[in-house]
Amino acid sequence: MRQQTTILPIQIFLGCFLALSPALFAQSTEGNPEEQKAAAETVGATEVVFKDLAHTRQIDSLWLATLYDTSRYNEAQQAVQSPWDSIALHDSLWSTALFKERLAALDARTPFHVEYNVSLEQIVRGYLKKRRTSMQRLIGLSHYYFPMFEAILAQYGLPLEMKYLAIVESALAPTATSPAGARGLWQFMFQTGKSFGLEVNSYVDDRCDPLQSTIAAAKYLNKLHNSLDDWDLALAAYNSGPGNVSKAIRRSGGRTNYWNIRSFLPRETAGYVPAFLATMYLFEYAQEYGLEGGRPKHPFITTDTVRVKKMISLEQVARVSQANLAEIEFLNPSYTLGLIPAVKDHPYYLRLPRDIMGSFVTHEDSIYALAQQEFNQREQPLPELMNQNNRIRYRVRSGDYLGKIAEQFGVTVQKIKQWNSLKNNQISIGQRLTIIPRRIPVDQKPTEQKISTNNASGVYIVRPGDSLWSIAQKFPQISIDDLKKWNGISGNKITPGMSLRVQKES
Repeated sequence: MRQQTTILPIQIFLGCFLALSPALFAQSTEGNPEEQKAAAETVGATEVVFKDLAHTRQIDSLWLATLYDTSRYNEAQQAVQSPWDSIALHDSLWSTALFKERLAALDARTPFHVEYNVSLEQIVRGYLKKRRTSMQRLIGLSHYYFPMFEAILAQYGLPLEMKYLAIVESALAPTATSPAGARGLWQFMFQTGKSFGLEVNSYVDDRCDPLQSTIAAAKYLNKLHNSLDDWDLALAAYNSGPGNVSKAIRRSGGRTNYWNIRSFLPRETAGYVPAFLATMYLFEYAQEYGLEGGRPKHPFITTDTVRVKKMISLEQVARVSQANLAEIEFLNPSYTLGLIPAVKDHPYYLRLPRDIMGSFVTHEDSIYALAQQEFNQREQPLPELMNQNNRIRYRVRSGDYLGKIAEQFGVTVQKIKQWNSLKNNQISIGQRLTIIPRRIPVDQKPTEQKISTNNASGVYIVRPGDSLWSIAQKFPQISIDDLKKWNGISGNKITPGMSLRVQKES
């Protein structure tokens, strides 16, 4: 069960960080005076909108597309399991002597056994050759996560280099899910996560919460290290379980150096520690290899949390704050249904950028009132919101990504992936996506269509691709229930060529 005390260490860290580095946060408040005028407007009693600038949102889109791309998780897992022994060492620009020298320097400043061997050299060279772009993206994402990782690792007495484990585990994708069911940045299985205090229920999966899962990972790694007394072996046990490491030690004749028991470990684990060391090496020497990544719009330390008083959806938060829905989902990945529940004596928190947080708190009563009003309306769901037959086909445009499309239609990225059997967030221009919208964006709403019949009876001829929902959208003040009633339709099925009455008989 989540306790409020679990977030105090990071709050202490943030307080110290703010005190020591005020200039860091100046970027989020200084700049274009026009941006400083962004404010909240209240319309009526419950409609709340925080104004923002359209052109700045366009600038953010490229970073967001990278931020929410979980395909890097699959690539990272393939890299761990690749047969690196097949990579030839023939690059004339590569210096094995310099590699050994840098490894020795790295070994001197970390508690891990960073020693030269041909396998590690092959992995590093393979990463540079085949994963350079991916590594640069991960370096960019690390600017968001690593300050928080380091604060928690230091609090629990772990080596700060352990932060690189999250890259090997999940490629810094907070909702990454393995075929076996492990989830989150640190890839906890359900039962293991529960044993370290990670809540999993219909609304919440703390394994996907960056802060809570990092605390759990630190506790678990400490426990493994206390049992094995070696950080390399603790890493291997984190991946395959302490039982497999214990068996490998026995089969090796009692040896405890990872490289001496590697051949007795499961295949995935045999590539796991080398992948960790290779990642650590490339991050530590990123500048020397020309590896650079972009900076996030909102680093973790420039976000803050507020306790939720009443149930609210992430879509509602994004709408009133004029923020990108995908960005709000990224900051709050543990809410699997996009809803933050409100439970007595059980706090749940919403994470927002600091430049939005103040306005949210100021207008939270109006925001909750709006949310409650919308939830009450959904108590008797409209057919067009719930019926699986009322779907549209959306053609992907230049600049689109799943988060942007999801925000336009009031749905989640996960739903779009589910409806279209997408394994990752990759989409291409011209691709057709099936969407069951909860709202239609202004530029997608069909214009009113005049009835092209030779009489005044008000009849519409059904076309291919039509549904009751799409037809109702074409005519003002007509609902799906009206169409059903006027045409004696009990279900939702219609066929091309069918004649439908679209006005009430006089």
